[in-house]
Amino acid sequence: MQNLLIVGCGDVARRLLPRLRGRYRVFALVRDPGQCPFWRDNGAIPLLADLDRAETLRRIAGLADIVVHLAPPAAGNDIPDACRDTRTRQLLAALSRGQSLPQRIVYISTSGVYGDCLGARIDETRVARPGTARAVRRVDAERRLRAFGRRGVVVSILRAPGIYAADRLPLERLRKGLPVVRVAEDVFTNHIHADDLAALTHAALRYGRANRAYNATDDSEIRMGDYFDLVADRFGLPRPPRLSRHEAQRQLSPMQWSFMSESRRLLNHRAKKELRVKLRYARVEDGVEAAWLERNERC
Repeated sequence: MQNLLIVGCGDVARRLLPRLRGRYRVFALVRDPGQCPFWRDNGAIPLLADLDRAETLRRIAGLADIVVHLAPPAAGNDIPDACRDTRTRQLLAALSRGQSLPQRIVYISTSGVYGDCLGARIDETRVARPGTARAVRRVDAERRLRAFGRRGVVVSILRAPGIYAADRLPLERLRKGLPVVRVAEDVFTNHIHADDLAALTHAALRYGRANRAYNATDDSEIRMGDYFDLVADRFGLPRPPRLSRHEAQRQLSPMQWSFMSESRRLLNHRAKKELRVKLRYARVEDGVEAAWLERNERC
């Protein structure tokens, strides 16, 4: 049985875990000791380490045959160099210290690496032109991983857009009445349900090609404001006010605005053909409906 190391043990990793049990000996790299019981109780072996502290990563050298890298770059004041993903660099440095390298790495990146495409339909051949600091760091991570892959490691990259699920919806934003952009100036946005991203990640472990990127998105073509209207209508909340781009930018934080300033429509033909996944929630409408049902069942 192969050893598989999960790096970045958040929501998608937890959804991925049931697909791995019985197929791999799973190790979970966690920095919070409070997370250890969950992973241990669910059949994984937790390893306490911190990607921001290189000295804590010594234990993973030579440990894993396969690595699933879901950890985002550092943000805010933790970044010594805004253009570099130091976490990925330190992870790869630690993996390089083993007597053998992993056979495969699957990395969850972001569709933000493409930057603003002015609403065009794009596939993975589109040149990366990141427009935000966090997307620049993602490009750095991808480049470092591709270089690592040239050492004989199969590196597959999933470029994920907005991830949503029952507990990952903009309900609080809607309750606050934050604006969106009026229809004439609105942007196209892309989505993937967290369960489908876990399925794509699992498929990439088997079918992902070497140094290959995949758009990990559903089939929807929807504008940002329409997405918020969809969620608001289904959950019985007021639709957000529609403002001009200039007016909306004045009312939103730089982080909130950054998600509304880029427009693109991702094509997922490569992922469907090569990773052989049938999406459970092919349209964002399907996923929002499932989220509404799930939240009501909890109540």
